[in-house]
Amino acid sequence: MLPIIACSVIALAIIVERLWALQKKRVIPNQLVAQVWHWERNDQLDNEQVMKLRNDSPLGSILAAGLFNRDKEREVMKEAIEDTGRLIVHELQRYLNSLGTIAAVTPLLGLLGTVIGMIKVFSNLTTQGVGNVGSLAGGISEALITTAAGLVVAIPSLMFYRYFSGRVDELVVAMEQEAVKLVEVMHGTRSKETLSDYRE
Repeated sequence: MLPIIACSVIALAIIVERLWALQKKRVIPNQLVAQVWHWERNDQLDNEQVMKLRNDSPLGSILAAGLFNRDKEREVMKEAIEDTGRLIVHELQRYLNSLGTIAAVTPLLGLLGTVIGMIKVFSNLTTQGVGNVGSLAGGISEALITTAAGLVVAIPSLMFYRYFSGRVDELVVAMEQEAVKLVEVMHGTRSKETLSDYRE
């Protein structure tokens, strides 16, 4: 039971932390690309402003990587964005492997506890006989508690693991779209006057 309890505490901590960290408003601030273009149009987009943008949010980090190369060719800008994007995706997926491992391991820990408990029950049978049925039933039920506990931890852990994995995929797609908007606007492949279309 002790490893299962430890896993439950770790899983709860990961779930709370990821629920907080993967909020859309924290990862992808609203109208950030439009704000960047506003700064650029008003000559306010200096290195200090870009550094502030980089530290503000994951999307800000990706956009800042491109903005540091905004005076270079389109492909250089895109490559800088992609390199930073890979790091950001890794950050968004932080702790998810641990949560998935907990979801897979805790049922096995519960089964192991049940097997050990059953071994003890049958060991007692060999020494004391089957005279005390109540004690035998109590020992079996006590052994099965670990399996139940393992499943109680594993089921929500697996559900949140799947949810967070899907959430990360959605956020990555949204950040890619925002990064493409920035590249297109900075390099003139899309009319800069239409940037107001992004304010949705």
